[in-house]
Amino acid sequence: MIEEILSYNKQFVADKGYEQFATDKYPNKKLAIVTCMDTRLIELLPAALGIKNGDAKIIKNAGGVISSPFGSAMRSLLIAIYELGVEEIMVIGHTDCGVSHVDSDVMVTLMHDRGISAHTIELMKYCGVDFEKWLAGFDTVEKSVEESVATIVEHPLVPKNVRVSGYVINSVTGELVTVCDRICV
Repeated sequence: MIEEILSYNKQFVADKGYEQFATDKYPNKKLAIVTCMDTRLIELLPAALGIKNGDAKIIKNAGGVISSPFGSAMRSLLIAIYELGVEEIMVIGHTDCGVSHVDSDVMVTLMHDRGISAHTIELMKYCGVDFEKWLAGFDTVEKSVEESVATIVEHPLVPKNVRVSGYVINSVTGELVTVCDRICV
């Protein structure tokens, strides 16, 4: 599969397919979006929001969750705010999310099944990795969105004038439902 992608890429560059996507690093709408890595959202989310290439910084991870105030998603938001001029943040979860109800114990079992040794798991636990928290899913997408918004709004390094809002997008229709809308305090 990777070879097929690399071959396509060579042709894309040769045909100058990139020209239609030309923009700079600053988001035109001064917007950052935190959302899920779900494949259904790759084209649906920007289309449903009217977002074009160059309009927003889009940060994707499993569940669209800010799982740690000092994790990579929050780091990306801080860089977007201070270095790239972001003034508004949207946290967008989605219906039928694969992270919903993920069980960390099942994940560890699957790791063992794929050849990760019990010793490796125990060593990581000894080094401070809390698998129960780190690999856990969520019960409802709405609560997950609210918690991520709260983590951003309450973060000591996020300026007070940044608007942070939370939504759930229907992964079939693209309909957006508001969960919460806050200004950092």
